[in-house]
Amino acid sequence: MQQVRSSRVPYYIFDNFCDFKEIKHFVSTRHGGVGDGAYATLNIGLGTEDKPSDVLMNRRLLSESVGIPLESFVMAHQVHGIHVEVVTKDRKGAGAFSRDDALPSTDAMISNERGLCLFVMGADCVPILFFDPVKRVIGAAHAGWRGTVKKIAVATVQKMEEEYGCSPVDICVAIGPSIGPCCYRIGGEVIDEVLHSFGTTEGLISFDNQESLPILDLWTTNKFQLREIGVPDRNIEIAGICTQCNHHDFFSSRHDKGVTGRFGAGIVLV
Repeated sequence: MQQVRSSRVPYYIFDNFCDFKEIKHFVSTRHGGVGDGAYATLNIGLGTEDKPSDVLMNRRLLSESVGIPLESFVMAHQVHGIHVEVVTKDRKGAGAFSRDDALPSTDAMISNERGLCLFVMGADCVPILFFDPVKRVIGAAHAGWRGTVKKIAVATVQKMEEEYGCSPVDICVAIGPSIGPCCYRIGGEVIDEVLHSFGTTEGLISFDNQESLPILDLWTTNKFQLREIGVPDRNIEIAGICTQCNHHDFFSSRHDKGVTGRFGAGIVLV
């Protein structure tokens, strides 16, 4: 993963997507926008208590920096579920200027339409981007611990297969910044859900000592499930950036005790 410094708003791109001229993609930070306090400075989440005018300004600044019109963005009401929406041209701009027309109850999107920027948001949850260069299909998913355990990444790949005939061996995946295996301490409920979903906690949860809570590795858990359905390891890039450790660069709900902004990740066929 590498940083791109534009005129005002810096953003990140993934190394494994850089050779594909058919797409643009990006991961935003919390730098270069407007706003202050818990939402400084590039909050792009309208679902927060930040000023809507500041959020919309930040979205415009981000879109200008990445070279994708805000009218092309497609956003959703993320509910930590596994619904994957097939996005068509008539949904262009959904959620970009108002929450009222965002895709309802959706945590992943796929499309083969040019000019639609599939955009997911988070503040510790994992943004995951997908691209099949053979079928020219893109995807974006939001994976908190619930979505990860419910296998939202698997659901996205399977939907790409069903709708567009994609093969997992062709799909490239980028796992973005989120709370990392250094910081994501969990309780018994999460351990039970991981065990129920994957049949093991080995390599997914670490029990470092008896005095502290176990740690869930969201990055490895998403890679584990992608590998299980046939996405090659060489096609999966993990950013390896913990949002809690790097809360000055990315919004982190855990670090900021739930009062914080949102950063996001987007991908578009050009």
